[in-house]
Amino acid sequence: MTRVTVWNEFRHEKHNDDVADIYPDGIHTAIADGLEEHGFETHTATLDDPEHGLTQGVLDDTDVLTWWGHRAHDEVADHIVERVHERVLDGMGLLVLHSGHYSKIFKKLMGTSCSLKWREAGEKERLWTVEPSHPITAGLEESFEVPKAEMYGERFDVPAPETLVFNSWFEGGEVFRSGCCYTRGSGRIFYFRPGHETYPIYYQDEIKQVLANAVEWAAPVDGPTPSFDNADPLEDLR
Repeated sequence: MTRVTVWNEFRHEKHNDDVADIYPDGIHTAIADGLEEHGFETHTATLDDPEHGLTQGVLDDTDVLTWWGHRAHDEVADHIVERVHERVLDGMGLLVLHSGHYSKIFKKLMGTSCSLKWREAGEKERLWTVEPSHPITAGLEESFEVPKAEMYGERFDVPAPETLVFNSWFEGGEVFRSGCCYTRGSGRIFYFRPGHETYPIYYQDEIKQVLANAVEWAAPVDGPTPSFDNADPLEDLR
């Protein structure tokens, strides 16, 4: 069974009554519950846990890590970021969600500012499937709607995705690359845009389906382990 660690700052829910009303047990619990519905083994961790809940042992037992952060990116310790980074390069999958685009780990993996336009006006978002044959789109329609969302708009300052799975359109007219796939080292990374804390987006069936599909896609595969040392020849060089 794929083992998923769901990480969340867990700050908005403690200090904002509106967010607490929507996610009384935290965004991480809502995401974990949705993944459990799809048969994954989940574990949660938050910013204020010892070592942010991301000890070496936890990460070694994690196939896919999901990351939600917003107001406290700078509070994530650099040595924990380095630890997560190494695990991604070694093959752990990473799902970066919504405002996690500004997280230290995502910026380190992308090598760019990861900046974008934004507006919080409760407008409709429509996500369009760009690659209908991609595993992350399984079980979805050609497009689906998020009734109320925070707008993210281009330009999104990230490297061109290896595969762009979803594009978003917003009522205000902006568009955004909302589902971006990358590979770093042996690890697969998926950035997924929806998920603002003041809207119940993580309870929506289509969003839960995307996250479950993305976990399945990002999980390590049982392939060969590359070596990078001085190599003896495979053929006789005499």
